[in-house]
Amino acid sequence: MERTQNNKAWLLVLPVFLLVAISAIIPIMTVVNYSVQDTFGGNKFFWAGTEWFVDVLRSPRFHDALMRNLAFSFIILCIEIPLGIVIALSMPRKGIWVPVCLVLMALPLLIPWNVVGTIWQIFGRADIGLLGHTISAMGLNYNYTNNVFDAWLTIIVMDVWHWTSLVVLLCYAGLVSIPEAYYQAARIDGASRWSVFRYIQLPKMRGVLIIAFLLRFMDSFMIYTEPFVLTGGGPGNSTTFMSIDLVKQAIGQFDLGPAAAMSLVYQLIVLLVCYVFFTVMTNLDKDKPLEVED
Repeated sequence: MERTQNNKAWLLVLPVFLLVAISAIIPIMTVVNYSVQDTFGGNKFFWAGTEWFVDVLRSPRFHDALMRNLAFSFIILCIEIPLGIVIALSMPRKGIWVPVCLVLMALPLLIPWNVVGTIWQIFGRADIGLLGHTISAMGLNYNYTNNVFDAWLTIIVMDVWHWTSLVVLLCYAGLVSIPEAYYQAARIDGASRWSVFRYIQLPKMRGVLIIAFLLRFMDSFMIYTEPFVLTGGGPGNSTTFMSIDLVKQAIGQFDLGPAAAMSLVYQLIVLLVCYVFFTVMTNLDKDKPLEVED
């Protein structure tokens, strides 16, 4: 007997989909409208076509900001993903320390982004900040407002402190979902600790690692609040990421056309990289069987 599917449940979520679609489409269409027009004030617009997109793609300013974003995201992923896996593997699976560790890991994620930037802005000052004063007392010339290396180092450490917990919690969720039978079989076969990690834990964490990679890439690539509060994009333009440059262009210079075109290019880059990365990660060793090495 052929079974029929009942899709009436979609009617319950249809209002939510319509609300989200409207709230997303209207701002995007406004940005698209500005990206193909020019204005000199007085609510008068002139057709510009693809002029702003061509200017953005040819602009050295855009290329420099894009390279900063890519470099920052690459460094963050190389640090936070392995560090999160190591911390998750070190956390207890049973006992009273489990909720304690989970709460401690979740605390940095509860702090608003602007507060994180303010905390590290004070923390890194040599006159009143514990970090800055300690480094200066060691004889090192540390100043994140004047030195490019110090500014980048402070932003990276700040982001690692703030967001590694997300990777830890995702990896921990993947680890606790592994059945105990896998570990029992590994102990019977005399598998080493590395073999257990490589052939049991890592494959089982692959799904949550994809999520962690995507979330951390998108967040790091679109970072704005923390570096803006901490350095304001300086010293010079060394920490002026695409989001900061976009705000400066749209609000500071009031170049609405180029800013709208840049924001659309920015969004397309994020979507394209996420799609490519997700496709590669989901197809990587998709049909690889689970095995335990002696």
